[in-house]
Amino acid sequence: MPLPMPLAPPVTTATRPFQSLMPSMGPPFSCLRAFCRRRDDAEVSDCVTAGRSSQGDSSQTAPALLTLRPSDALARPGVPPRKGASMHIGLNFGFGKLDPEVSDHDVYRNETELAVLAEGLGYDSVWAVEHHFSDYAFCPDNLLWLAHVAARTSSIKLGTGAVILPWNTQPIRVAEKLLMLDHLSEGRVLFGMGRGLSRKEFEPFGIPLEETRGRFDESSKMIIEAIESGYMQGDGPFFPVPRTPIKPGPFAPWGDRIFTVAGSHDSMVSGVNNKCRLMSFILRPVDKMMPTFQAYLDYYREVWDEQAPPVSLNVAMYCHEDAQVALDGMYEYVGNFFEANVDHYEMDGVHFADTKGYERYADTAALIREKGVSKAGRDYADAALYGTPQEILDKLVWIQEQMGQFDLVLQPSFGGMSHDTARKSVELFAREVMPKARQHYDATVSASV
Repeated sequence: MPLPMPLAPPVTTATRPFQSLMPSMGPPFSCLRAFCRRRDDAEVSDCVTAGRSSQGDSSQTAPALLTLRPSDALARPGVPPRKGASMHIGLNFGFGKLDPEVSDHDVYRNETELAVLAEGLGYDSVWAVEHHFSDYAFCPDNLLWLAHVAARTSSIKLGTGAVILPWNTQPIRVAEKLLMLDHLSEGRVLFGMGRGLSRKEFEPFGIPLEETRGRFDESSKMIIEAIESGYMQGDGPFFPVPRTPIKPGPFAPWGDRIFTVAGSHDSMVSGVNNKCRLMSFILRPVDKMMPTFQAYLDYYREVWDEQAPPVSLNVAMYCHEDAQVALDGMYEYVGNFFEANVDHYEMDGVHFADTKGYERYADTAALIREKGVSKAGRDYADAALYGTPQEILDKLVWIQEQMGQFDLVLQPSFGGMSHDTARKSVELFAREVMPKARQHYDATVSASV
């Protein structure tokens, strides 16, 4: 999870007709909306999502397909502001370990147990990272793990936090697996995508860091178009693909189910241009990150002329009845995790300044070298959610005062925290914090609309 960078001012993009961005949707009688299950049917008379007339008149197209959009953006049905919607609260699993006595199998068993438990406790979603090759985090195929969780649950949403697109060198395979999981889970997938940062992970894949921006931007557009239209095509330098049908085809509308996990200005811009929601890791106090979030909200409105969906905040959490135990534990666990994070990403390294696409991380690396890893880790811990249920609730109220609407995704296990400790924390949060947090959130949102 890379450290966030300060954002430059929003940029303005050119515009051109949106139709040129989309592949043909099929024969004249088919529904224009890619997710419609009648898309390949000859009769769409009772299809409420059809973009053409009930008689299949191809001359009557959906207005959204005729609007001008930025040349590097993908248009989808707008996501209206949520009115009175309850706070979305999920769990993000990291699949890491510090204790050599804990086996790899133990990690998977423990994370899976918490994920299945989460549904019964009332959490809205479970998420899985993608990481390779080390004990820092090892989940080489988060969609595979989510498919296992899907089979053991019935309603909880299933999020990728994230699929690192440059590591997945065939975008068409990503699209196929996303749609397959969406069918198997009855439309529960939340697709988060990221670019990646660690040289230790890119080098075994044979991918230069300098290529990651181009690979991400090219493949993200192709994948989004594919999971929404049922077809993939691309003529870029990295992933040339002739127009190819994806099977299984789309199951349900993706709407606000697509996220970019962004830690830099360029990633935020790319996400907005693809009409993605923003997920951001909270590594410093939220009020210090508001310029980042405000730039996202402003740029989203500039590009799409509508209000952005709520930002999804991803933050470490430790809940305990004893405030001192929570404080000591958070400093220990977050400190351990932060040291592993700095080592994995080489966040105190000097290579960022000369690495195309990662220059903005040089300032953060210099700050860590100046502060020292221990002091920087304590600052990171101070931004986390920890304490008694009331202390955490108070902090969530404060975050809402800063941000208004937001989604919350908690990291429940990290930095050598035992499985029993993580489970008790997740249960206590669900029992004592979640109901009150949602009640306050709903009341505040309702009063503001």
